[in-house]
Amino acid sequence: METRKAGYASIDEYITLFPEEIQGKLQQLRATIKASAPDASEKISYQMPAFVLKGNLVYFAAFKDHISFFPTSSGIQAFKQELSIYKGSKGTVRFPLDQPLPLDLISKIVKFRVAENLQKAENRSGKRNR
Repeated sequence: METRKAGYASIDEYITLFPEEIQGKLQQLRATIKASAPDASEKISYQMPAFVLKGNLVYFAAFKDHISFFPTSSGIQAFKQELSIYKGSKGTVRFPLDQPLPLDLISKIVKFRVAENLQKAENRSGKRNR
């Protein structure tokens, strides 16, 4: 794996830094997020691929033995039972590289985060219109 450098210009550039088998998993993850949040924008934030829709939606990053997925603490909490088989923390889940990505679960989490961000944005705009 090449050494990461500061300032990736795009998610494509980030993904090309990894070996082919990891690139394939990262592309699967990216495609799943895009399909689950078609209106979201891509960006690099905190030197990681990120998706944004009315605020930060999800991030992901590749490491030596796993891919980390960052759906915020609310995304982890909402799917705590399904995610319990994976290592993680309050806002992160780690998917081992030697196992298939749980794409259906990732899709559900992203859709949950989309709904959550849209609701928060609606609540904010409703408060401004009073």
